[in-house]
Amino acid sequence: MRVCLMIEGQEGVSWEEWVALGRAAEESGLEGLFRSDHYAGLMGDERRGSLDAWTQIAALAARTSRIRLGTLVTPVTFRHPALLAKAVVTADHVSGGRVELGIGAGWNVREHEAYGFPFPDLPERLERLEEQLELVVRQWTEDEVTHDGRHYRLDALDALPKPVQRPRPPVIVGGAAKPRTARLAARFADEYNTPFATVEQCRERRARIVEACAEVDRAPLVFSLMTGCVVAADRIELRQRVLRLMERMRVEGDPDDFVRERADPMVLGTVDEVIARLRELEAAGVERVFLQHLAHDDIEMVRLLGAEVVPALASA
Repeated sequence: MRVCLMIEGQEGVSWEEWVALGRAAEESGLEGLFRSDHYAGLMGDERRGSLDAWTQIAALAARTSRIRLGTLVTPVTFRHPALLAKAVVTADHVSGGRVELGIGAGWNVREHEAYGFPFPDLPERLERLEEQLELVVRQWTEDEVTHDGRHYRLDALDALPKPVQRPRPPVIVGGAAKPRTARLAARFADEYNTPFATVEQCRERRARIVEACAEVDRAPLVFSLMTGCVVAADRIELRQRVLRLMERMRVEGDPDDFVRERADPMVLGTVDEVIARLRELEAAGVERVFLQHLAHDDIEMVRLLGAEVVPALASA
């Protein structure tokens, strides 16, 4: 199983903290550092700022040399597909071919209202997702793109330069493997990511993705999971780290109860417990995991993942 770090960028992550996270991820042997693409805080405090996702990714690409970088996920409501494709290509060139695009329909009504982004109903957002997937991929892979669709129009566009990665940067589509997103992923994506799923849900959702891929006669997509994580060297350290997580989440109560109540679907525990949990997920078909680290200033936890968890999974 491949291990990436997932950071909620809208929760007050400063540029200096992004640089520290990137450095720690590289030094610790994690495969990648991914982030959400939101403009407003989601845990009850809109004063927590957010650097723009693709501008920040391109900047961090210039400060790193190995890790994969990308979004989980970029809403189709934020950017025109021509702008989005160009932003990803820019980061791809800056990074030397290390970026990935996670893309979804968008859901947070409040940030759309605050920033003035239109927020159509779900059927239209899914229509836009399908159209954007097609147009982004075509801009990366075709010499000239003309499109007169329901939501977007391009006229003889030859979007240069093309990406560094060939045939294109990987595309990630996510969700609960419902029929429409499963079909879209099978047509356009390289990976399907499901969030906060139990072991059994991962097994069931992966089966649906395999089935959707078979219907269009292609090999199964990479199947991945994004979920919350706290790992510690011992029970005392675990309790301390869970308390920090609860503070970030604005959740009250006893940290031991938090671990018991959220051990499934989250990944919470000592090193050995986390390794065992990730091996369960791997047996259920999870090939890559994105571990959400809400206490993002805790760089020591990133180093612990790299020193203990990543090598154990690599040798399994």
